[in-house]
Amino acid sequence: MSALYTIILLVVSNIFMTLAWYGHLKMQELKWISNTTPLLVVILISWGIALLEYCCQVPANRMGFTGNGGPFTLMQLKVIQEAVTLVIFTIFTVVFFRGEQLHWNHFAAFVCLILAVYFVFMKN
Repeated sequence: MSALYTIILLVVSNIFMTLAWYGHLKMQELKWISNTTPLLVVILISWGIALLEYCCQVPANRMGFTGNGGPFTLMQLKVIQEAVTLVIFTIFTVVFFRGEQLHWNHFAAFVCLILAVYFVFMKN
């Protein structure tokens, strides 16, 4: 069950991370902030969102790590996190930034990441 909780927390964490890193671009497009909004204000907004990310990321890693009784090695946790990040970012980009398009090379990168997940979970 801790594997499922870990992955759920990583998904929620990555939603917040994507919003913290790229949400201000959508806020600018929606005119919630402007080009003249001070960078410090934008950074503080992103930090506030990133705090929520860390509130999910840190427990996910602690709970999921084999050293704490979880099911995943450190390398497995990192590769899972990268795979989740790519999926969340892709959904975010396609849904919120309609001008962005997926191309064959993006799908090739997805395949490579899926292979990375496979290889990191492969038994020696």
